[in-house]
Amino acid sequence: MSFSNPWKGVVAIGVLLTAGLVQAEKPNVIVIYTDDQGYGDVSALNPEAKFKTPNMDRLAAEGIAFTRGHSSDSVCTPSRYGLLTGRYSWRTELKSGVYHAEHPCMIVDGRMTLANLFKENGYHTAMVGKWHLGMDFPGTPEDRDWTLPVQDMPLDKGFDYFYGIPASLNYGILAWFEGRYAKVPPTMYTNKKKNPRHMDYRIMPPYETEPGISKDPTRTVKQNFEIAEDFVDNQCLTRFTDKAIEWMEGQQASVENGTPFFLYLPYTSPHYPVCPLPEFQGQGEAGAYGEFVIETDYQIGRILEFLKTSGLDENTLIVFTSDNGPEKSWAQRLKEFGHDSRGGLKEGKRSVYEGGHRVPFLVRWPAGIAEPGRQWDKPVGQIDLMATFAELLNTELPDTAGEDSQSFAPVLLDPKADYTRLPLINHGNNQRYSITEGSWKLVLPGKETGMELYDLSKDRSEKNNVAAAHPETVQHLKNRITEIIASGRTTAGAAQLNDTGYWPALNWMTEEQYTQEQPQD
Repeated sequence: MSFSNPWKGVVAIGVLLTAGLVQAEKPNVIVIYTDDQGYGDVSALNPEAKFKTPNMDRLAAEGIAFTRGHSSDSVCTPSRYGLLTGRYSWRTELKSGVYHAEHPCMIVDGRMTLANLFKENGYHTAMVGKWHLGMDFPGTPEDRDWTLPVQDMPLDKGFDYFYGIPASLNYGILAWFEGRYAKVPPTMYTNKKKNPRHMDYRIMPPYETEPGISKDPTRTVKQNFEIAEDFVDNQCLTRFTDKAIEWMEGQQASVENGTPFFLYLPYTSPHYPVCPLPEFQGQGEAGAYGEFVIETDYQIGRILEFLKTSGLDENTLIVFTSDNGPEKSWAQRLKEFGHDSRGGLKEGKRSVYEGGHRVPFLVRWPAGIAEPGRQWDKPVGQIDLMATFAELLNTELPDTAGEDSQSFAPVLLDPKADYTRLPLINHGNNQRYSITEGSWKLVLPGKETGMELYDLSKDRSEKNNVAAAHPETVQHLKNRITEIIASGRTTAGAAQLNDTGYWPALNWMTEEQYTQEQPQD
């Protein structure tokens, strides 16, 4: 794979080459996180895609395409935890599934996040978009007081500014929250309505004034949830981009005075509801889903255009990736349109196989990346952002932060970097685990399935289980995943406690093996 690259051979003013590495001033950092976007939903990664994503493609052409980049889980909440903390989510009490909008935040007080890391290094920090890690709302659904502030939310986890929604749209408590308050509180009620343009649902007026069971026959689920009267699902992408640009505009003077910014921008697309604005309808050749990805790409283009016109482009590092693979409607798109959101990988969202967690993973940084326009074909994970940013900031992580995070900064700074990722663990929503080391991937047993081994260099679609032919590799990887899980960390450092004791899904190891590796209180 190759990309056209207007920056190739250009070294920005102020960039110093030392020992083969590119060193620059502290960059502004933006993490753009899409929702349920598969590997095949970026046209630069999938030549057979039935729609074009020119702005995502530009990130690849002007940066690095990590063709084996992984979310840390195969569903929403756990992946967001891993991205923001550099620690696998299954080390917490959440072993499968996701949180509802209202829940104690999965990131406990004292746990370092990317926002904390940047803030401690002199950055202004913001989050605009979908949180889905739990918030504490005032009162109960039967007795709210929206004059009181929301607690245990992004502003308590290192972010200076927050604008967004609590969770996926089907989990309710939907309003445009800014800071700890919603300008229009969620005092009305609604639920999923049939979507005339896709197989899913819509969240749109008219709304009801009473809670409980809906009398609307078009509602696909009857139990209502809380919503603000001005909330409409198809406004999310525009509002989030508007607010992100507005916040960055307010940072320009600070950047000029030496204070960079960190922006976490988790979009809600192309997760259900698939609701492209009218101006994008009819674009591409993959129905409403393709139109929704095209709209997402357009919003990313607005971010890139702002950076260019504001003079911030050169030293702003952008990470673009997705929280997991595509929703199960990928099969319908493949049949109806010939578009494979998985990009030829096996299965999709919720799966321990590659389609569940190998996702678009693009990094662009004009002032910092050496020889942009290249690709990296070895494993990296979103879990690695914590250590990568720490290295770029020239700071050390404590033993209690980013336990599973390994810096891939050398790949950004040196095209000839001799970088090998420590074994990477992935997790399916059915609590199956896998471990990948180099080209070998071992899928651990499930309730009714045995050990599976794949050579991804020859079999990226995981069609040929070669476990029987390579028993030594199976045993080696089994030993490594046992050690990594039980010791509480992947990287070097003092062993750390997981948040729970042994759990049944660890069926290839004994409780005694688990306990022996865990540090003693």
